[in-house]
Amino acid sequence: MLTSLHIKNYALIEKLDVDFSSGFSVITGETGTGKSVLLGAMSMLMGERSDAKHVREGADKCIIEGCFDISSLSLESFFEENELEYDAAECIIRRELSATGRGRFFVNDSPVSAALLKELGGKLIDIHSQHKNLLLGNKNYQLNVLDVLAGNSTLLADYGTLFRSYESNRKELLRARKELEAVRSDEEWLRFQLEEIESAAFSEGEQEELEQEALQLAHAEDIQAALYNAVTLLDNDEKSMLQSLREAVSSMEKISRHYPAADALAERMESNYLELKDCCEELRRKLDGNSFSPARLEQVESRLTLMYDLFKKHRVADIAGLLAVAADYRARVEQITGGDDRIEALEKECARQRDELDALCEKLTEQRRASALALQEKITSILVSLGMPMIRFEVDFAVADDFTPTGRDIAGFLFSANSISPLQPLADVASGGEMARVMLALKSIIAEYVAMPTLIFDEIDTGVSGVLAERMGKLMQQMGGLKRQVISITHLPQVAALGGEHYKVYKEEGEGGTRTKIVSLSTDERVKEIAQMISGEQMTDSALDAARNLLMQK
Repeated sequence: MLTSLHIKNYALIEKLDVDFSSGFSVITGETGTGKSVLLGAMSMLMGERSDAKHVREGADKCIIEGCFDISSLSLESFFEENELEYDAAECIIRRELSATGRGRFFVNDSPVSAALLKELGGKLIDIHSQHKNLLLGNKNYQLNVLDVLAGNSTLLADYGTLFRSYESNRKELLRARKELEAVRSDEEWLRFQLEEIESAAFSEGEQEELEQEALQLAHAEDIQAALYNAVTLLDNDEKSMLQSLREAVSSMEKISRHYPAADALAERMESNYLELKDCCEELRRKLDGNSFSPARLEQVESRLTLMYDLFKKHRVADIAGLLAVAADYRARVEQITGGDDRIEALEKECARQRDELDALCEKLTEQRRASALALQEKITSILVSLGMPMIRFEVDFAVADDFTPTGRDIAGFLFSANSISPLQPLADVASGGEMARVMLALKSIIAEYVAMPTLIFDEIDTGVSGVLAERMGKLMQQMGGLKRQVISITHLPQVAALGGEHYKVYKEEGEGGTRTKIVSLSTDERVKEIAQMISGEQMTDSALDAARNLLMQK
């Protein structure tokens, strides 16, 4: 419920503060006084688009602020999901628009996006105008009406969760099929490339070992000659280095008793003798083990050639890179092998979810058809009372080709204003006045089932008068009961007299130019306002009496 509205520097409004109450209230005023400006400000507060031209001339910015009592709207989860402070008794929405066109949006003093403000605004205020009558031609809106009457919120939530999961799996299935089709065309090539690398069976470090062995085999004769020469120099039958060193050690040992320094020299030469002897034995082993093998050289060079060819083919620098390529090929082959299993699992899951969705759709259809019968009866009764005695109204059902976010039902409102014309889609055949009365009837029916936001009717009574105007007014008055809030902008005295509160919009001329203002009328002021609505500029005693009678009848 809108409890108060503050507007500053919006169009012709320099400053405006007004308090609202629950129940049915009316707003009146002569044409051109600014009722549309007031409505525009409320629309702006709901998040509708606006631009800098709405800022009052000479002002830096305009501010529109509304205070709401949201205790009956069950919006705790919305505030929690959007990390906003929740106060059921006082929710304050503020919108600022600078003269440069820059806008800022706040909910309980927390900055929010324009999209979030619009979403919340739609939950707080429902402005019904000729433009909003276009909703009656919207299939989604028509289906939503049936769901509200059927109490399908929980069922729709369950369906929506399952539908989103199904859509996700269905898209994943299409993607998996497409990917598998793409990679399957390369399967033979992939398997050949992988087999070629795997059959080579290269191992880490093998490249360095083969390159070293190839170098050694290519110079085997030089290596053999060098080893033989080294062994000969160290140890031969004639006069070897080892023999000479051994004799030198013996000479030092002979004089060690007479020459103490000979012991140290003998020890050092003995150490060198042992080291050289060990080297000589190692050289002999190398010499015995080293042999030139053309076959082995050819084998090593052949394997290196294979290695280098694969490096070049797959554009890698070493065995590690080649093994990485093989791993990629292997993964792609496994993807092909496992792709059928993945697709089969997704197909089974989609089939299971389709069965569950079908079951939920059947329940939705059953409850929607039941609510459609109730709607037809109720709306016909209301429209007959609103001056349409031959009205015929039916809900037509069709089935969608596939699941939609709301099931498989397509609902359409069919209408005929008389007994002769065939039933046709409401939006195609109903006049503006008829559409307004149908929408009013729908709103009054919906109000019986769910907590409604503040309802604002913008001259919905245009084109009617007398008894019909009074009936429309009483219908809005009934909707304003049970702590609901309904506000009607009207030009009819019969409707104005039914309001629990009566506000008048008027213009005031001053030094700063024209200003739009709004005031809550007292009982005496209401009599004069309604009398003027009856008689025009020349207020008569009979008009005053008629105004008093209308207020007394309320």
